[in-house]
Amino acid sequence: MAKQKKKGRDFSRFKLAFVAGLFVVLLGALWVRAGYIQLWRGSQLEALASRQSYAAEFERGQRGRILSKDGAVLATSVEAQSVYARPLDTARSAQTARTLAGILGLPEADIRKDLASKKNFVWIKRQVSDAQAKAVTDAQLPGVHLTAEYNRLYPNGHLAGQVLGFVDVDGKGLEGVEAAFEERLAAGQAKLVVQRDASGRRLYLDDQGREMDINGKDVRLTIDSHIQDLTEQALAEAVRKYEAQGGMAIVVQVSTGEILAMANYPFFNPNVSRTTAAGVRRNRAAQDVFEPGSTMKPFLVASALEEKTVTPDQLFDCENGKWKVHTKIVRDDHPHRWLTVNQIVRYSSNIGAAKVGQALGSQRYYDYLLRLGFGSRPGVTALAGGVGILHPAQSWTEIDQAAISFGQGIGVTALQMAKAYLCIANKGEAKPLRLIADPMQDQSEGSGRVFSEKTALAVLSMMREVVEMDGTGKMARIPGVPVAGKTGTAQKAGKGGYSDERLSSFVGLIPGDNPEYLVLALVDEPQNVSYGGIVAAPAVKDIASRALAYYGRLPEPALAEARPEQDPSQMLGEVLPAGQPRTPGERVPDLHGLPLRRAVELLVQKGIVPVLKGRGMVVSGQKPAAGEPWPEGRDGDNDVFVLILS
Repeated sequence: MAKQKKKGRDFSRFKLAFVAGLFVVLLGALWVRAGYIQLWRGSQLEALASRQSYAAEFERGQRGRILSKDGAVLATSVEAQSVYARPLDTARSAQTARTLAGILGLPEADIRKDLASKKNFVWIKRQVSDAQAKAVTDAQLPGVHLTAEYNRLYPNGHLAGQVLGFVDVDGKGLEGVEAAFEERLAAGQAKLVVQRDASGRRLYLDDQGREMDINGKDVRLTIDSHIQDLTEQALAEAVRKYEAQGGMAIVVQVSTGEILAMANYPFFNPNVSRTTAAGVRRNRAAQDVFEPGSTMKPFLVASALEEKTVTPDQLFDCENGKWKVHTKIVRDDHPHRWLTVNQIVRYSSNIGAAKVGQALGSQRYYDYLLRLGFGSRPGVTALAGGVGILHPAQSWTEIDQAAISFGQGIGVTALQMAKAYLCIANKGEAKPLRLIADPMQDQSEGSGRVFSEKTALAVLSMMREVVEMDGTGKMARIPGVPVAGKTGTAQKAGKGGYSDERLSSFVGLIPGDNPEYLVLALVDEPQNVSYGGIVAAPAVKDIASRALAYYGRLPEPALAEARPEQDPSQMLGEVLPAGQPRTPGERVPDLHGLPLRRAVELLVQKGIVPVLKGRGMVVSGQKPAAGEPWPEGRDGDNDVFVLILS
């Protein structure tokens, strides 16, 4: 039997075990590596990955608008591009700085310094032009980016500029309404996560922050843009005509206390606030303190009538225009002997006022001045009004009492004067002034009766005599409209006493028998002539006439006087009543110089919807011209009528 071959050793089990062990070791190593990466270096690697593919961006909302009572946009925000850099991501900083300097017009050294910063974010230039933004984008500079911001814009230029105020480059309100309502107007900020690919292209933007409202809220003023515009025009005309240093004007609606206009000249355009002097930016009507002169006399007489220390027809010896009080001489510009209290107001006698003040007494007059709001801030939201100067009655000498009786030796603001005259116009009851329509403000402080209705009406009647009889305010007359008013011509204080400069003023209440509007105008340092009845009264008349025309309240005689060179048959007063159709042969009226709203109302009454050309608020031209036949519609279209605005 053949010898069997020797059987060899079987390594298959060993091989399988070796391979299995090798896989176990490799898998274990992978698990250890994965654990090391996940548990030990996970947060570090995640941050590196996020830096490469994700970025946090901040989106700012839009600052709230400021609107007028009639809905005009007085302040808004428009999107602008700003250039920033992330210095840590910037390559070839010297070349980048050179390129940016050429595009943005900035010093190259300044940009190099910014790019050398250790910060993660630096501004290069804020709010650049569209051409500059495009040039930066086209340059494709590493680490240099554009972001959208909002630039503050005031569409109407200088209209109510000092009232609105202005903002800084970051959009923060610095003065006026912008500063007073910073918290409401200010925009919020949202953080947004952006995912990008290796080339930096945006892949995904989440919704974080977009559900919250990051836009500022609007503020609506009581200012009527049309009344503000015509007030500024009339004020500017008066200042330029008399070569004065400046002027102020305020228009108030008596029934509500709403300030319809507040004008300051020289004008201030908030769009160029950085290049405007601080004195021009100041709201002088609210802040400047001056000695008012004779415009204080109605308050003196009202106080004396209320205390029954005088009667309207009581006579006072006005000393033929010269009266000595201790060592001082009180003078009248126009000498008189015996004048009643009515005539003291009508002819604005300083001597007569001083004697009425003597009869009243310093303490009682001081108390009434306090109740009228003098010596304290007017309390108008968003207006940082001055407190003026009113010394305690205990410190008044006999000379002080005489001077304060005719408006010298006391310091007031135009806003305080408007508030005090509002009390007279409101039949003796004090009422707060309002500048803000929305959000509504609680301004009950300062309300309450100061004078009886009988006293207020008596003083109002005296103020009508100032204008309608042979008083100092004759130049404020408006034909067909009763006007009550008071003139003021005050010497300005200088070094060591009073200077030769004057402040001319006039306050008008329209209509004079039952006031609906209060108009105050002051002209500072007019040349050649300084009487308030000559310098300021015509400005008040101009403002009131235009405002009444705007509201459709100006009667035919006033329209005829406003444009005497026109044929009365073409006056707007001849336009047929509202809703009455055009009659055969009727001609187009002259709309030149009318506020836009009033012109449109008149045309709509005739079935005309006009086409508007221009961006102004006053009609400077029209097609068809005045006196031509009314246009006829074509193929059923609306009649064609063009208003040219300026």
